[in-house]
Amino acid sequence: MSTSSPILIVGSMAFDDLDLPSGKARDVVGGSATYAAMTASVFAPVRVVAVVGDDFPEHVLIAMQARGIDTRGIERANGKTFRWAGRYDQDLVHRTTLDTQLNVFADFRPRLPESYRDTPFLLLGNIHPGLQLDVLEQVRSPRLVVADTMNFWITGEPTLLASMLKRIDVLIVNDEEARQLSGIHNIRRAARDILARGPKRLVIKRGEHGALLFDEEGVFAAHGFPLEDEVDPTGAGDSFAGGFLGYLATQSDVTPLALRRAMVHATATASFCVEAVGTGKVGVLARDEVSARVADIQKLYEFGASTM
Repeated sequence: MSTSSPILIVGSMAFDDLDLPSGKARDVVGGSATYAAMTASVFAPVRVVAVVGDDFPEHVLIAMQARGIDTRGIERANGKTFRWAGRYDQDLVHRTTLDTQLNVFADFRPRLPESYRDTPFLLLGNIHPGLQLDVLEQVRSPRLVVADTMNFWITGEPTLLASMLKRIDVLIVNDEEARQLSGIHNIRRAARDILARGPKRLVIKRGEHGALLFDEEGVFAAHGFPLEDEVDPTGAGDSFAGGFLGYLATQSDVTPLALRRAMVHATATASFCVEAVGTGKVGVLARDEVSARVADIQKLYEFGASTM
């Protein structure tokens, strides 16, 4: 980790109330910044900017600090922490939002500590694109900016989202969001349309089927890892983003090969997330566990030499 560059993550921290096929779970610590920070910290030192309420447990922040996560940018505001409630179908693919309470997150305005402004790697979680632009105004010449977004912002804030897309290096979305953003169903054509809007590279997450990278070298597919125990997919996408940027922070240069390796490491970290409720797995994830799973994923591609 001493040779890894620091990562700045700006996003949400939350409580989740989950109705899962395995049962109900209440007051689960979640949020985009939480999941991404946990997985990124496997590879590199992490700095987080977020807001929590006075009901957020201090022991969670202490546990984050123990993983090399700098929590000085986490504001503790008077009021309740952002809360989301959702119910998953038996397939753990489809979910229904039951309740959303923004609470202190409604007034969140990211303010970066001075020591954070020169952080070389930046991850913008799927917060309001206006807030993402505010963060971009506060940082100084980051090496790589990765951003996430969601259906709500694609529909509700198209102008600000378009401005944000012009200022980032990598956009990470799922296939549904890519089709919505582009208005094109065919995924390769949708990717071409999105790249024309500004991002230099595009990552499209496809759930259990892995993810696609579109960049200057073409298209790369990272295979999803087939799990025996799928428990809770909440935060898997954010765990993917954290693992993706975390791996890149260990590299001397962001090359096409490094991006492809980052994709496989991101797939690995996301797979651990699904194996437990909340951050139960990613909160204690170790580098050697990720390396072992990456090796297992690589075996999915091995088919021997061609006899043709």
